[in-house]
Amino acid sequence: QLQLVESGGGLVQPGGSLRLSCVASGFTLKHYAMGWFRQAPGKEREGVSCISWRDGITYYPDSVKGRFTISRDNAQNMVYLQMNSLKPEDTAVYYCALRTYYSASNCYTDPLDYDYWGQGTQVTVSS
Repeated sequence: QLQLVESGGGLVQPGGSLRLSCVASGFTLKHYAMGWFRQAPGKEREGVSCISWRDGITYYPDSVKGRFTISRDNAQNMVYLQMNSLKPEDTAVYYCALRTYYSASNCYTDPLDYDYWGQGTQVTVSS
């Protein structure tokens, strides 16, 4: 069974930190490009980070650059999103995604570039 499961979301005060985890079953994550996305109510799904499979190249949009860090632990078959200096506008459901199509050293932030998704984990930043 091919599955991605996120965890680590929750309620945090502005300026706080959270680490999201994504564990894969049925996949060997080191072979695939991975991404983290978020979706707030009434908004489109937004890519917040990605990591290529071959060289570990990462990308972050300006909205999270310097605050979010994506990493992967191939031995544990997991991908993480470390989120620091959280802001209320970071509140959303966060999803991890996997791309099975060939990607080499590329990294993707368009949801259409991914074909497997987790169920999401809620992150709420509020005082």
